[in-house]
Amino acid sequence: MMARILDRAGYHCITAGNLEEARQRLKEEDFALVMTDMDMPGGSGLDLLSEISHEHPEVATMLLTGVEDPKLADSALDIGAYGYLIKPLKPTEILIQVNSAMRRRRAEIENRAHRERLEQMVRARTEEMMGYIGRLEHAEREMRQLQDETIRRLSLAAEFRDDDTPRHVERMSRYCSLMADRYGIEADRSQLIQVASSMHDVGKIGIPDSILMKPGKLTEQEWTFMKRHCEIGHRLLSGTQSEVLNLAATIALTHHERVDGSGYPTQLKGEDIPIEGRITAIADVFDALTSNRVYSKAKPLAESVEIMRAGRGTQFDETLLDIFLNSMGQILGIKERYADAAPAEGEASFDPDID
Repeated sequence: MMARILDRAGYHCITAGNLEEARQRLKEEDFALVMTDMDMPGGSGLDLLSEISHEHPEVATMLLTGVEDPKLADSALDIGAYGYLIKPLKPTEILIQVNSAMRRRRAEIENRAHRERLEQMVRARTEEMMGYIGRLEHAEREMRQLQDETIRRLSLAAEFRDDDTPRHVERMSRYCSLMADRYGIEADRSQLIQVASSMHDVGKIGIPDSILMKPGKLTEQEWTFMKRHCEIGHRLLSGTQSEVLNLAATIALTHHERVDGSGYPTQLKGEDIPIEGRITAIADVFDALTSNRVYSKAKPLAESVEIMRAGRGTQFDETLLDIFLNSMGQILGIKERYADAAPAEGEASFDPDID
C-alpha cells in the first residue's frame, strides 16, 4: 500500500520483506529514504535504522509502528530518524511526511557539501599562507624587512576582496602604532603591533563572498557566520615560533571584544582584553566609520568622532580612546597619506589646525 501511494506521487519505490533483504537492497542501490516498520522478520526497525545511520549516513530514515510509545519515538530520533509515524496512516499524511523528509535530506546534504568546500578552502589557504610564513621565518634576522613587507601583502589579501577599502590595513595599522607610542609602549613593541594589527581581518579569507560583499543587512545566520572570521584568523596565525604571528593571532581573536563584555567571540571584559586588541578595536572602527564600505558610506569626521565618544567605557578602553581622539591631527594625516583612490563625498580630510 505504501509503495503504491508513493509510486503514484512520482517516487520510485523498492520494497523489502525482511531485515536481511533490506540490507541487501542497500548494498545494491543508492536510496534517498528508507521507511521501515518497527516489527519485521529478522529484526527490529531500530536495528535497521542504527545500521543505516552508521553505514549510509546520507540516507534519510523514518520509522513506522502501530503503537504510540514516546520512549520508542525518542530512541528512533536519537538514532537519526527523520520521522516517527503511527499506523494506520492516511495517504496525505504519508506524502507530507515523505516530502518533508526529502526536503530536509536535500538541505542537510547541501549544508554538508558547503561546509566541506569551506573547510577545504580554509585548509588550502592556510597551507598556502603558512608556507610563505615558514620560508620567511627561516631567515628572520637577515630578511626582517622583507618579512614585514610580505606579511603586509598577505594581510591585504582579505581586504582586496572588498574593493571599497583597499588601504584599510595600512591606515589602521599606523593608527595602532601611533596609539601604542602615545600610551608609552616601547618602540620595538609598537612596531610589532603595527605589523601584527595589519593581519586583524585575515580570517575573512574563510568567509564566502556572498556574505563578505553583501551590500544590505546581514541575516542573523549570515552575521553569526561573519563573526567566525575572528576565530578563523586566530587559527591561521597561532601556534608558530614567530612573535609577530602570535601577536597577530591574539589581535585577530580579540579586536571585536568590548570593554563592557558584550563583544565577540569570547565576551572578554575590561583589561582581560589584551591591550593590542583594545588598540586595534579603536583603529578599526574609526577607519570603518570614515571610509566607504560595501554596506555603508563614509560618515563625516564630526559624526564619526561622536560615535566613537559614545562608545567610551562600553565599547572602547577609556584611556586609549582619549589618546586616540587627542591625536586627531596625526590620525587625519595618516588618513590623507594613505587615502583610497576615490575618497567618498563628505569623507574626513586632514585639517592641520586640529591638534
